[in-house]
Amino acid sequence: MLKKFAVAALCALTLVSPAAVPMLPSAAPSSASSPAAAPAARPAATEPAVPAAAPAASVNAPTAPGRQDPAAGAPRASEAARQAPPAVAPPATSAPAANPAGAAPAGAAPAGTETAGTGVPAAAAPAGPPETPLIPPLSATDADLRAAAGRVQAAPEVSAQALVQDSNASQVLAVFNAINAYRSSLGLAPVKYNTTVAGMSQEWSNNIATREVIEHRASFWTDPRALNPTNGAGEVIAVSWTRDAAQLVEWWKSSPAHDAILRDPRFNVIGIGITFTDGNWQTTPNRYAMWGVVNFFGYSFLPAGTTTSPGAPIGAPVPVPSVCDPAVRHMPPTRDLSAAAIKSGSDLLSVNEYGQLLNSPSLGGRSYGAPVVIGGGFASALQVFLTDWDRDGVYDVLAQWSDGRVTLHAGLAAGGFRPAVTLGQSGWAGMTAAVGQWCSTNRLPQLMALDGSGNLWLYQNPGLGDLSQRTLVGTGIAATRLSMVDFDADGFQDLLALQANGDVLLYRGAGVPAPRSEARRVVASGWSDVTAVRSLRDVTGLNSTGLALRRGSDAVQYWDLSKGTLSSPSYLYGNWAGIRLAQ
Repeated sequence: MLKKFAVAALCALTLVSPAAVPMLPSAAPSSASSPAAAPAARPAATEPAVPAAAPAASVNAPTAPGRQDPAAGAPRASEAARQAPPAVAPPATSAPAANPAGAAPAGAAPAGTETAGTGVPAAAAPAGPPETPLIPPLSATDADLRAAAGRVQAAPEVSAQALVQDSNASQVLAVFNAINAYRSSLGLAPVKYNTTVAGMSQEWSNNIATREVIEHRASFWTDPRALNPTNGAGEVIAVSWTRDAAQLVEWWKSSPAHDAILRDPRFNVIGIGITFTDGNWQTTPNRYAMWGVVNFFGYSFLPAGTTTSPGAPIGAPVPVPSVCDPAVRHMPPTRDLSAAAIKSGSDLLSVNEYGQLLNSPSLGGRSYGAPVVIGGGFASALQVFLTDWDRDGVYDVLAQWSDGRVTLHAGLAAGGFRPAVTLGQSGWAGMTAAVGQWCSTNRLPQLMALDGSGNLWLYQNPGLGDLSQRTLVGTGIAATRLSMVDFDADGFQDLLALQANGDVLLYRGAGVPAPRSEARRVVASGWSDVTAVRSLRDVTGLNSTGLALRRGSDAVQYWDLSKGTLSSPSYLYGNWAGIRLAQ
């Protein structure tokens, strides 16, 4: 006989594409919008059975028949239970602790007796909690993440009148140990625990328990307590009529979509929230006894406060900010750039002998269109950089001037640029700079600059503010040109330093301010005539990586880097005489 878990409902949210979440078979389609509310409780089967799997639901899917549209207000869990038809309790091998041996639920007739005035034998006293509602798991597509970019959904205001203030330490540890035991059985690395993340999980568990609504907090990964995850995020929720927390993990394992989150190798840190309420399936069947929320995150580098297991008090301080920390967490929107001055990040920007700013639009397959004048007055610019500095989805121009200034020329989707904004007032004339997304925890690009004393500085992106906050990340470095690119295809930006003798040294990045501490490898030579090194994407195909080199022979070469090593170069067609290539 299959074992029935006393788990009331479950739900999951993971930040992956739908293909990464297994679809669950079902006799009838079912979907839900995010946040997901608990459906009405199903009548219990007379024989214990594994609950039927529900299909994964898109967060933008229409509301299925029989479910209340969350926009109209999610039903409370207690209301869902009251709306359910009477349940016949399944047999169980043992009664829960809340039911003393031989005792009947309050108000129920003793087993084997007749109901007064009917002559009909009364139903046997329930020996276990009734079967419970099943919440379809949720997934977020890339488009959903972009739509939610920049928003941090505040938790609804609640009171704590329904919560039971008992210690949850043993339940938190039980969930943590059960998850790691399961991952160990699959040959996966164990997850660690972070009290700051757990503070977020506990707050949401308390919140939904008080409101008696089973739902996810939209965009939870943007909460500051998520500590800037870099490799995915997920959330699972369940409620139960008992305090057996380990059974929550067994229930998640039985659902393919929830199981995919538990066994995801990207995740290395979790936070757990467990909340008790005054529910009892015998005496107060409209209220559950325990609510659980687990948040899963993947980090390239473990955030401060991470431990091997629970034990530290919830609410540990957030790590000390670094130059890599973003001022605002958001993803760039998808914009129509057909009218913009710069159409894509693979366009080639240049300055001609008259100081005009030219753009050669990428046509794909290493082909470029004829240059178009998109600006003027750049004759005294030492370097010009193409970037989306403010991450608004429109490409901008950053210029380093001979008088020591750095200016931002923000692009407009309708064409042209906004008036220039000075980011650096002075002192930049003697700096060798590169622009790119050096910090893995920050979606804004950063500026890295080498001064005349061989000191390498990483500057925080201040938006339209002054380039003043910086961190020393290297010393004793010499270079005539710098370029930022993911050279070894490991997902982190690296720094190429062109030496005066034509050698190129590789400073591998790790997503944090300082490059990796290792011997500097020579990855190219014979580049002494190179006057510009531009990192490019999508030139030979989607997500391809490469470098454009402006050579002294009035030629521009393309070197493909998609496989983590430089391929043989090819020449990009065009008249490059008298042209200075932007980086």
